[in-house]
Amino acid sequence: EAEAVAIKVFAANLRDLLLAAPAGPRVVMGLDPGIRTGCKVAVVDATGKVLATDTVYPHEPRRDWEGALHALAKLCATHGVNLIAIGNGTASRETDKLAADLIKLLAKMSAQAGAGTHAIEKVVVSEAGASVYSASEFASQEMPDVDVSLRGPASIARRLQDPLAELVKIDPKSIGVGQYQHDVNQSEMARALDAVVEDCVNKVGVDLNTASQALLARVSGLSASVASSIVRWRDANGAF
Repeated sequence: EAEAVAIKVFAANLRDLLLAAPAGPRVVMGLDPGIRTGCKVAVVDATGKVLATDTVYPHEPRRDWEGALHALAKLCATHGVNLIAIGNGTASRETDKLAADLIKLLAKMSAQAGAGTHAIEKVVVSEAGASVYSASEFASQEMPDVDVSLRGPASIARRLQDPLAELVKIDPKSIGVGQYQHDVNQSEMARALDAVVEDCVNKVGVDLNTASQALLARVSGLSASVASSIVRWRDANGAF
């Protein structure tokens, strides 16, 4: 009975993650915090396409705070970034401070240039499962020219734009929906979590012109092969 209730809790947690409010089609900079290996950066456009990637080293051991700020400010100015998504992993708090300093720097630059204030907001996003996605075959198909380590921040940015569309690409068990999730019956949990994903996708609906193959495959009545055919047709012929 306790196991059944635990699975129910995990399913409810997953539902809350998938149905989180989307930021919508905005240009987003994703920051995947790191200390020794640096902060990985990716800028995605309003449709989720990767525009630019970089790695900055504001924390230990290099502590290149000013260099990181100017590199990020240049990316923001070049691509018109208006939202910053920060992963909640190691060094997240320190990276959040970097983002706050970046917003101040951009406001100062705008004032000096005599331009109107370009409001940029920052949001901390759950990065659970981002590394699993980065190394997945699906990520390789979506971002073949992007290094594995730089796919994480792109995923973090997209999660802020549309949590459901991005998280649906990851095995629900890898999203980290609760403590001790590996101690319950795995087949029962997989069934419950898959049902939640399908329910959420069909409740919200998808845009045929932008939905990924993983998202389309979750639509009731569409198989993986039909979803793949839709994407191929869209790539060849343009929007429906």
